[in-house]
Amino acid sequence: MIDTMLITAMVLFGISIAVALYRIIRGPSLPDRVISMDFIGVNLISAIAVFSVLFQTRAYLEVILILGILAFISTIALSKFIERGVIIERKRDS
Repeated sequence: MIDTMLITAMVLFGISIAVALYRIIRGPSLPDRVISMDFIGVNLISAIAVFSVLFQTRAYLEVILILGILAFISTIALSKFIERGVIIERKRDS
């Protein structure tokens, strides 16, 4: 029973990632695309967690942590780029 629910969850995560990928390709604006990329990151983290439970292993938990950190940093960097045009501001002495 639990295996059926986990496989169903994996299928639904795959469908939601496909919908978000469509939103990235056809999104009307750049902020919509950034939100879709963040949504894909969250769904990938969830899918990897379900995959880890399905195969009863802890090997993928480090992957979840790294993917979470990378998704967070990339969302912040793209948001700053949209807002200011640069990611890292440097003060110049001139």
